Amino acid sequence: MTRILDPPTFSDSPFFFDRRQLAQPQREVHHVQPHSNPVVAYYHPKGVGNYHYGERHPMRPQRLELTNQLVLGYGLDKAMTMHNPRRATDEELANFHDSDYIAFLKRVTPKSAQSLTEEEQKYNVGDDCPVFFDVFAFCQQYTGASLAAARKLTSGSADIAINWSGGLHHAKKGEASGFCYVNDIVLAILELLRYHARILYIDIDIHHGDGVQEAFYSSNRVLTVSFHKYSADFFPGTGNLSEIGSDLGKYFSLNVPLQDGIDDESYISLFKAVMEPTINTFRPSSIVLQCGADSLGCDRIGSFNLSIAAHGECVRFIKSFNLPLLVLGGGGYRQSSVARCWAYETGVLAGVTLPDDVPDNQYYEFYGPDYKLHPPLTGQIQNLNSKQSLENIRVVIREKLRYLNGAPSVQMQEIPPDLYGFLQSEDRSTEETKEEMGAQGLEIRD
Repeated sequence: MTRILDPPTFSDSPFFFDRRQLAQPQREVHHVQPHSNPVVAYYHPKGVGNYHYGERHPMRPQRLELTNQLVLGYGLDKAMTMHNPRRATDEELANFHDSDYIAFLKRVTPKSAQSLTEEEQKYNVGDDCPVFFDVFAFCQQYTGASLAAARKLTSGSADIAINWSGGLHHAKKGEASGFCYVNDIVLAILELLRYHARILYIDIDIHHGDGVQEAFYSSNRVLTVSFHKYSADFFPGTGNLSEIGSDLGKYFSLNVPLQDGIDDESYISLFKAVMEPTINTFRPSSIVLQCGADSLGCDRIGSFNLSIAAHGECVRFIKSFNLPLLVLGGGGYRQSSVARCWAYETGVLAGVTLPDDVPDNQYYEFYGPDYKLHPPLTGQIQNLNSKQSLENIRVVIREKLRYLNGAPSVQMQEIPPDLYGFLQSEDRSTEETKEEMGAQGLEIRD
């Protein structure tokens, strides 16, 4: 079958793109067959772990090299195709980001940044997002890998594509945010949208995936689901239950706000209870899964109690739906934990069971004193998520799924202008408001 030419790819598309209106036949999307071994493509840009945010900065790109060495040490390269992708071009970055912002990243250096105070404020570079040596090359590398992985999926030559260097979900269209400069996730999703009608984005980083949600907030072709810690004093301070999308994207943003200390059983149970009906209702053509490892227990910034096995179980569950799957990295600020987690999840995706003993590799000393893939969690944080609060969240999410405009068996078409105007001005119903207040433990008064 031939591919369609240049279908709409932007998040402000006024309606689902109807391929049947084209004279050319559409490209068929083949799902992974449950009885077959999926073809897994693994992307690691050479040297991507050699950049340095600064001596006191918690983000350490070196964790990417630790991960890659552990993957190789376990022999997982024999179960996947391995790729060293090219850098993303300026034009590719500008498919989402403002051209003046890209130009700024391209020319700024640690030395010149001292005289760019006004521009630094405009583009939000500074303490959290410092200007370090070759910052633009770093952005090009991790973004180029995500774009290459997305293209691998759209070509049908892989069922699963992995890029642990990607997943920088906070970057905005015209500014850096939360250690993120270029939003490789948005750019990869735009690439997938060229051939896939509906994309499901799932985020299990401890921080809300605000940059991705914002990019597709008015789109009904991308459904974003984020599991994260939510409180007013925790970055980025967004991701409440009430953030559900706008215009035609209303109800296409789902947020699962959690509190400190959630444990394996609670997290996995809620994750599956939310994601199974979401996938069955939305029926995505492909899935993008951001696997931020700062949701693990003992992270330097995070405050959950998740084990590597529980984090990996979320990956295993999404893989079981047998849809084209793009898996990306994200946060994670204890390097040995990040490397263990992502190596383990690489094994999950490749269908390889890894022994608990860490194999000999270049960074072996990082895994002491136990040298295990699944070390015991220490210093657990009190679980502030009650069973009732989690059940309330589950009920609210399930209710929101009923509002999704476009069940898979229903033909997508443009909403008439008069109805669209009505939807734009529609306030949330009393029932919706009560559901959201109840899920947050707030008193409901009639």
